[in-house]
Amino acid sequence: MGRAGVGRDAPPGLSHVNPYTGGVLFVLIWWTVLFAVLPFGTRTEDVEQSAGGWRGAPANPHIGRKIIATTILATVIWLAAYWLITSPYLSFRSGWLAMPDK
Repeated sequence: MGRAGVGRDAPPGLSHVNPYTGGVLFVLIWWTVLFAVLPFGTRTEDVEQSAGGWRGAPANPHIGRKIIATTILATVIWLAAYWLITSPYLSFRSGWLAMPDK
């Protein structure tokens, strides 16, 4: 027998995402979304290559907008992941994903 709320003894509907796990999941989602959002809307500078610098550098990267968009999108994805983790639809405690009893 395990502790209450841990393992197979957990009551149905009990959240199995503690604040630390939820925070780590949010940071991972946020960074992944940031790298997906960064290329949108970037335009290269209109200067000759001989003037120096890399011609692929964006003229105005709009980082503030991208951070806000990343945070909003990551929050929506995190809420969906939280719902899926805490719902009975994806459960390793019961159903076809559960470990067989010994």
